[in-house]
Amino acid sequence: MLLATTGSLFGCSANANDFESVNVDEFEKVLADSSVVRLDVRTAGEYAEGHIADALNIDVLEDNFEQTALAKIEKSRTVALYCRSGRRSKRAVSILAKHGYKVIELSSGFNGWTKAGKPVVK
Repeated sequence: MLLATTGSLFGCSANANDFESVNVDEFEKVLADSSVVRLDVRTAGEYAEGHIADALNIDVLEDNFEQTALAKIEKSRTVALYCRSGRRSKRAVSILAKHGYKVIELSSGFNGWTKAGKPVVK
């Protein structure tokens, strides 16, 4: 039992290197680095209603999300991604992290971003 617990702890810490969930203020600091790819994983309709400036839109619910993301985002770049509330982004994080991307997720999603009064582009 101890061995299983220890193994799972090391497994979690290995994944932590590829993924970080941050609050709105930390996410804004991440976005200050122009080399970071901004990724909105909501639908095209949600994106059109408002999004973070310069965000690439790839809907995580589309069957071709993985293929499209891999084709459009260099693996050497950090990806800062968000969805509406933070649920869909977990799926996107899982997909990108398994391919070796370093991913930073906005824990409260676009709703948290707008509620904090951060800038939005339409």
